[in-house]
Amino acid sequence: MALLVSLPGGNQAMAWILLLLMSAACLQAGDTAGSNTEIPYGVNQTARLSGIQDGSIDIPFSFYFPWELAEDPQMRILWRWKHFHGKFIYNSTPLFIHEHFRNRLILKWTQPQTSGVLRILNLKEKDQTVYFCRVL
Repeated sequence: MALLVSLPGGNQAMAWILLLLMSAACLQAGDTAGSNTEIPYGVNQTARLSGIQDGSIDIPFSFYFPWELAEDPQMRILWRWKHFHGKFIYNSTPLFIHEHFRNRLILKWTQPQTSGVLRILNLKEKDQTVYFCRVL
């Protein structure tokens, strides 16, 4: 989950901070502290990150599962914003990037890795929201 806030008394151009917070809704299973022993699969996202307006931020993620993948698993990474069932902002296959993020999103992940980074470039005030990662 992410929230963009301004700091009182600061330079407005540099005062926007992107705080990424983890909520239970961000998870398929498990939590940021580690894997859940009852449900052996899930997605982890960093609890907090920050960045400045016009800067960039990397949102690391990882996922885990107990089964062995097929030789060509054709996995997909999807990102949503604003709420758990919000609009998609990124889809790795087929490639889709929401118009608000056009030329500002980079996914650093290669199959069959179980971790990666979503980079948001040129942070804007409108980027203040929550972000959710999903792996298929």
